[in-house]
Amino acid sequence: MSLHIERIGSGPDLVLLHGWAMHGGVFAPLVECMRDRCTLHVVDLPGHGGSRDSGVPLRLDACALAIAAQVPQGAVWCGWSLGGLVALHAAQYGAGSMRALAMLCATPCFVRKDDWRWGMAPETFRDFAGGLRSDWRGTLDRFLALEAFGSDHAKEELRHLRDELFVRGEPATSVLADGLELLETSDLRPGLPALALPSLWIGGRRDRLVDPRAMQVAVELTPDAVIDVVDHAGHAPFLTHAEVVAAALGRLLQ
Repeated sequence: MSLHIERIGSGPDLVLLHGWAMHGGVFAPLVECMRDRCTLHVVDLPGHGGSRDSGVPLRLDACALAIAAQVPQGAVWCGWSLGGLVALHAAQYGAGSMRALAMLCATPCFVRKDDWRWGMAPETFRDFAGGLRSDWRGTLDRFLALEAFGSDHAKEELRHLRDELFVRGEPATSVLADGLELLETSDLRPGLPALALPSLWIGGRRDRLVDPRAMQVAVELTPDAVIDVVDHAGHAPFLTHAEVVAAALGRLLQ
């Protein structure tokens, strides 16, 4: 039950994990910036892109173990949005013996709770789940618009996300529902104080999906963690500020 993983470049190993409903191809601008600095292992998560027919379930433990079995030990893992939950789970449970972790516009808990004020409203996720049943294409487009909103280059960012969305095929609606459920129900905050590796948290100052203040609080709970917030960026700074993100990841790789 292998996953589709594209390998590009040479040097230290960097694993890239994409967000909800996308595939590894969305990282193209970042890959172009980093292919001469490292070996990129660009993953398509289960049910997405080239892994659409993989038998691996879209669960944190299953994803982490499947990826760890296919990438080198001692790699740096970088997860964007939903991919950040997978990477953080793998780091907390030792999957892949990763060397360091990068959280890219990702948080240990995406939904607001009584003790977590920086998450998204639970109603937002329920609306998306209902939209998947009635108009899944329209729901995806609304989600992409939220990802681009706030960026100085929102139109270009949204165009890129829309262009990439189905390049590797359409994800099954059941997988999209599974991904939303992961985003809604996962809470990895309890494991942060025991995280035993360096971590870099890269946020977008204008992100409307992951408030950079949530990432700051997570960093304060985590040993050997630093945060780098990209000004004028939204939820996908690797599209609009690829060189800035590449430079930050390069420092972590070194």
